[in-house]
Amino acid sequence: MIPALNRIDNLSRFPRPHARKEYSMSAAGYSEEETRNRRIAGLSWQRGTEAMSKENWDFAVEMFSQCVKLVPDNLTYRQTLRGVQYRKYKNNKTGASMAFMKVNSLRGKVKKAKSAKNWREMDRAAEEGLSVNPWDAQFNSDVGEACRELGFDEVAVYALQKAVESAPDSKEHLQRLGEMLEQKGDYAGAISCFEKIFKMDPLNGEARSRITQLRADSVIDRGGYDKAKTTRDVSPPKQGYEESVRGNASSNPNEVVGPGVSVEADLQRMIRKEPENVANYQKLGNFYQRENRLDDALKTYQQALEVSGGNVSIREQMEDIQLEMIKKNLDAAKSSAAKGDEQGRANAVRLAKELLDQELEIFGRRMDRYPADLRMKYEQAQRLMRVKKFQLAARLLQQASKDPRLEGPVLLNLGKCFLAEKQNALALRQFEKAVQKFDSNDDAEAFVECHYLVARLYEEAGDTAKSANSYSEILAVNYDYRDALARLQKIQEAGGG
Repeated sequence: MIPALNRIDNLSRFPRPHARKEYSMSAAGYSEEETRNRRIAGLSWQRGTEAMSKENWDFAVEMFSQCVKLVPDNLTYRQTLRGVQYRKYKNNKTGASMAFMKVNSLRGKVKKAKSAKNWREMDRAAEEGLSVNPWDAQFNSDVGEACRELGFDEVAVYALQKAVESAPDSKEHLQRLGEMLEQKGDYAGAISCFEKIFKMDPLNGEARSRITQLRADSVIDRGGYDKAKTTRDVSPPKQGYEESVRGNASSNPNEVVGPGVSVEADLQRMIRKEPENVANYQKLGNFYQRENRLDDALKTYQQALEVSGGNVSIREQMEDIQLEMIKKNLDAAKSSAAKGDEQGRANAVRLAKELLDQELEIFGRRMDRYPADLRMKYEQAQRLMRVKKFQLAARLLQQASKDPRLEGPVLLNLGKCFLAEKQNALALRQFEKAVQKFDSNDDAEAFVECHYLVARLYEEAGDTAKSANSYSEILAVNYDYRDALARLQKIQEAGGG
C-alpha cells in the first residue's frame, strides 16, 4: 500500500493521466477493485513525478512500474516508465551491466506464460525484463503481443514500435507492428512496415500481397474517421470497430443503417455510388474474409475481377480464398474422422487430395508469373514430391538452392528426391551437405531426420563407423527417434563394443 502523500505544489507541470475526480471512476463503469487500483496508481504517479523532478531515477522507476502493474492499459504510464528507465541507464542502449546474464530466466517466464496464454503474466514478465534492459527488442515485442491479446491496442503499438526501433532489421517485429497498425486503421504505417520487409526480402510473396491489399484498403475511409471534424466526432469502442458494428447495427433489416455504424453497409453504399471503383469491392471482400464469411468474400472478389477486367492480383486473392475454404472443410472432416466417423474419414481423404491438386495448379501458374520467386519454387517442389514427381521436384529444388535462406531444406529434400529415384550416391552427397546446415537447437527435427537418412545410407554402404556416429548425434537430441537406438546397439554388438 502506498503511504500517505504530501501535496506537491509544482505537480501541475507534469501530465496527469488520472486527474479526474473519484466520482468519474465509478461513472466510467470501473469495478471497486479497478477504482482502488487507479486511485493507488494516481498516488504512485505523484510520487514518481516528484522523484523525476529530483532526478531520483530508481525511485521513479519503482513508482511508475507500480502504475503499469495496477493500470496496464494506460499508455502514458508505459511511456513515462520507459523514459525514466532510459534516464536511469543514461541512455546507454544496453541497460544494466551484464544484462544478458539476468534476463534468461525472465525469457523463460515469458515463454511459459505465452504457452499458457496467460497474457497478463506474459506482460508482467516482459516488463520485468525491460526493467533490466528497456531497449531489449524481444521483451518490447513480447509486451506488444501480450497487450494486443489483452485489447490494449495503443500500448501494443507503442511496444512494437520500440521493438522495431531496437531491431530495425527484424522481419518478425516489423510484421507484428504492421499487423497491429492495420488493425488500428493506420494503413500508411502498415504499408511502410511491409515495404521494409519486402525490401529486405524481395522474394517474400506474402509481404508483396499484403502491400497490395493494404493499398486497396487505404483508399476507403474506415468508419468515417477522416470525416470527423474533431476527436469528439469519433468514439471507437474498445472492442474494435468490426465488433461495434455487430453490436450497434439495427436488428431491423429494412431499417437504413447510417454512415459509420456498419463497415459492411458503408462499403456497399460506396459500391453503389461508384460501381466502377475496384478498390471498394476489394475492401468489402477483405472485410468478409476477416469476418470468416468466405462465400461472401469470394462473390465480392468475383465482382471485383469482372469490374477490373481480369486483374491478376484479384484473381490471386480469389484463389487464396478458395484454398482457405478447402482447408476449412478439411479441418472439419479431420475433426469428424477423429471421432470415428467413417464418412468424415472419407471426406478428409478426398479434400486432402483436392487441396493438393488445387495448390499444384495455382502454384504452377504463379511460378510462371513470378519466375524469380525461389520460395514458390521450393513450395511447389514439396507438393510435387507428395505426388511422387521426383524429377520435376528435383529441378525446382536445384533452382531454389540459389536462395541461401533455403539451402538446408532444399538440400534435404533434393536428397530425398534422389533417394526415391534409387540414386543413393547422389542422395548421400546432398544429405552430407544438408546436415551441416541444421542446428540441433533451432532445427532439431530436420537435424535428426537428416542424420538418420545419412546413417541409413552409411549403414547400407557398410561404413559402420560413420553410421554409428550419425546415430549417436540423433540420440543426443532425441533418444526415442525411430529405431536409431536399436540400430546403434546392433552396430556396436557386431563390432564387439
